Amino acid sequence: MVKINENYLKLEKNYLFINIAKKINAFIEANPDKKDNIIRMGIGDVTLPIAPCVVEAIKKGADEMGVKETFKGYEDSGTGYDFLKEAISKYYKSFGAEVPADEIRISDGAKSDCGNIVDIFGDDNVILITDPAYPVYVDSNLMSGRKVIYSDASEENGFCAVPDYNVHADLIYLCSPNNPTGAAFNYDQLKAWVDYAIANEAIIIYDAAYEAFITEEGVPRSIFQVEGARKCAIEICSLSKTAGFTGMRCGYTVIPNDLEVVASDGTKVNISQLWGRRQGSKFNGVSYPVQCGAAAVFSEEGLKQIKVNLEYYKENAKIIANAMDELGIEYTGGKNSPYIWLKCPNGMGSWEFFDYLLENANVVGTPGEGFGKNGAGYFRLTSFGDRDKTIEAVERIKKLLAK
Repeated sequence: MVKINENYLKLEKNYLFINIAKKINAFIEANPDKKDNIIRMGIGDVTLPIAPCVVEAIKKGADEMGVKETFKGYEDSGTGYDFLKEAISKYYKSFGAEVPADEIRISDGAKSDCGNIVDIFGDDNVILITDPAYPVYVDSNLMSGRKVIYSDASEENGFCAVPDYNVHADLIYLCSPNNPTGAAFNYDQLKAWVDYAIANEAIIIYDAAYEAFITEEGVPRSIFQVEGARKCAIEICSLSKTAGFTGMRCGYTVIPNDLEVVASDGTKVNISQLWGRRQGSKFNGVSYPVQCGAAAVFSEEGLKQIKVNLEYYKENAKIIANAMDELGIEYTGGKNSPYIWLKCPNGMGSWEFFDYLLENANVVGTPGEGFGKNGAGYFRLTSFGDRDKTIEAVERIKKLLAK
C-alpha cells in the first residue's frame, strides 16, 4: 500500500495566499459590482515591466538559441553561466561585500532555494525561525518532520529578533529586510546572530531578497558584509523584486567555498559541494536567455534602469507610510523595505481587519496571523502596486479609519 509523507498533514490545509484568494473570490461572488473596484495590496508581486536593456538581452539570448553556432543545450556546470556569476560578484563588490564568482550558484528564485536548501541537512537538525516569518521557511521544514523553534520578533524589539544563548539551534533562518515586517537588521544586530551561529556551530540561511530596497547607512545589504559570516552563513537572493523577475524566475545562492560541517563519521563535508550535488540531481538550471537578461540587470545601464522601478516602489511605500502617520497607526517598514507592517486599529484581529478593509474600502492586504503568532493584530501592505491605485487605496483607508 502506498504511504504518504504524513508530515504534510501537519501543515495548514492551504498556503496563506490561497486562503486570501478564496476570501476575495467569495466577496466578489457576493458583490459582483465591486469586482473592478478592488485594489490589491496583499501579495508581494511587482507590477512594473522589465527594464528595456534587460528585455533586449533576453531577446538577443533567444536569437542566439536559433543559430547553430551560438545554440546552447544543457549548461555544463549546472551552476549558472560564468558571465552572470561574474556580474553578480561585481555587484556585491559595489556595496562592500567580497563574494567570488565561484561561490555563486544561479537558481530559479529565492523561494525555491529557501525551501530546497534544507535537503542537504539532516532531519534531526533543530531549525530556528524568527516569528513572524515567510511561510516557506516553516512549511519546508515541517514537511520533513524537523523540529522548528521560534525567536520572537515583536514590537518590543522593533521586529528584529535577538538571539538567546539559552536556546540551541542548528539552522537559523533570517530575512532582512524582513518579509513580512519590513524591519531590517543593522550591522550590530546582524553581527549578534553571526556570533550566536558560530557559538552554536550553526548555519544561518540568510534571505536577502529585498536588499535592493535598503537606503540607510549601517544596514547591511549582504550578511557577508558582517565579520565572521563566511564561517556560518549561506545567502539566498532573487531578482524578483530587484528587477521584476517574478514571472521570469532567476535568483542566486552564495555558499562560501570553505563552509564545512562535520559528518557523523568525523569527516569534514563541504556545504557548497553538497548543494551542488543536490542541484545536479534535482535541478536543470535557468534558461540561457533568462540568464542573459539577469546579467544585463547588473550592467551599468541595467542598474540605472532598474533603479527607476525601485524608486517608484519606494515612493509608493512612502505614500502608505505617510498615511499611517496621519492616522496615528504604528508600523514598521516603509523604509529599507517595500512592505508596511501596521498595527491593526481599534484592537482588531488581523483577519478581522482583512474582512473590514475588504468589505468597507475594497482594499486587500495580508493578515499578520498568516506569518506566525506574533503577527496577530498586525497587517501587511505592499508598495508593489500601481501609483494611482496606491494613492486611491490609502485615501480609502484614511477615509474609513478617520471616522
